[in-house]
Amino acid sequence: MSSSFNARAVQGAIYADGAYGRLPRVPVEPDLLAAKAEKHLTPEAWWYVAGSAGQQRTAKANTAAFDRYPIVPRMLRDVKNRSLGVELFGHSYSSPLLFAPIGVLEMAHPQAERAVGRAAKALNIPMVLSTQGSTPMEVTSAELGESPMWYQLYWSNNDEFARSLVQRAEKCGAHAIVVTLDTHCMGWRVKDLDLGFLPFARGMGIAQYTSDPVFTDLVNDRIKNKVASALPKQSPTLGAIWTLASIIGHYPGRLVDKLFSGQPRAAVDTFLDTFPCPSLTWADIAKLRAWTTLPIVLKGIQHPADALLALEHGVDGISVSNHGGRQVDGAIASLDALDAIARVVKGKVPIIFDSGIRSGADVFKALALGADAVMVGRPWLFGLAIDGADGAKAVMERILAELDFTMSLSGVSSVKAIGRECVVVPKEPVLALPAEKKDEE
Repeated sequence: MSSSFNARAVQGAIYADGAYGRLPRVPVEPDLLAAKAEKHLTPEAWWYVAGSAGQQRTAKANTAAFDRYPIVPRMLRDVKNRSLGVELFGHSYSSPLLFAPIGVLEMAHPQAERAVGRAAKALNIPMVLSTQGSTPMEVTSAELGESPMWYQLYWSNNDEFARSLVQRAEKCGAHAIVVTLDTHCMGWRVKDLDLGFLPFARGMGIAQYTSDPVFTDLVNDRIKNKVASALPKQSPTLGAIWTLASIIGHYPGRLVDKLFSGQPRAAVDTFLDTFPCPSLTWADIAKLRAWTTLPIVLKGIQHPADALLALEHGVDGISVSNHGGRQVDGAIASLDALDAIARVVKGKVPIIFDSGIRSGADVFKALALGADAVMVGRPWLFGLAIDGADGAKAVMERILAELDFTMSLSGVSSVKAIGRECVVVPKEPVLALPAEKKDEE
């Protein structure tokens, strides 16, 4: 077994506690985990993290897709010693798991990224920091210490600010920049709309912005030039007072300065103005390459033709993701996209997968279909909501333990040995491959 991880110890500790009448504080079964997390969250927080776009069809498709690729265990193979380690972008990691970037973590736990950082550090699993973080990246990276960290970028429509975020992340010791492509505008999230809830409009989840010098200059310029608010004026209500209090409370600095400077409200307006970037194209990747020496991973690739374009533009990695179903309702399941994309990438760059992962067996299937690593999102956030850093750690530790058991029971002794022969692939693929280009005569 891997020298740095003992799956049997994880399993054994739960059974040992059970013998003394102590059940897991953080449930192991995915549906029970989600149900308990919901009780620890406000309705607004629950639907923001658990909800998806439209009629939730893409989110349902993500999890249902795993049923289409059954595992085929092999017997009488020596699996006494197993290796969970992987190598990505010149770094060795103890497992193929990563903490996916999730924004507004303060809704799940007051310690937000700091709590997740402790969990990631305890397990030595890379944490991918979100641009929509509740904690400045410098604070989170200090919590992580030497534990690996990546940075997820929402590319602002202000290039100077986007560059500042990237260069701050590089200075913090990030191993890679993960550019999210599928969120240049907000998806049609019906649960959030029915609750009228957008956390950013209340000053939540914008700590990377308010801690940035370029963004602060944009805020001050807005105040100086008396730019009107992006939000329509309405008659004062109790809700408006609470929103203003939230905005002021989330902005850094002394209360007296915040009350009279106008910066907190201007910061929210500046965020709403600078966040969307629908004009981003393949040509912009060259700009990012000029900003940083870090590996560039494009997150949100769902079509093999886009994967080939990514290779043509020299990216270092591809992240197959549909944002957990949060952006487009009725989109292809991410696992089906992975199957097609891996066949055209052919190992030329690492592939990172997310969307729909709920267990170690799910991770195994994603690896079998071509992923080199897997980002886990909602499950650890549910654990965070229930029991803070310990809860997030427990969830990821159990997913890793199940992956190790699945490898052992399937006759596989290393992550590298998990291939397409480990699962049954449908004869009729969901997504066809693009036609190969013929050489010009």
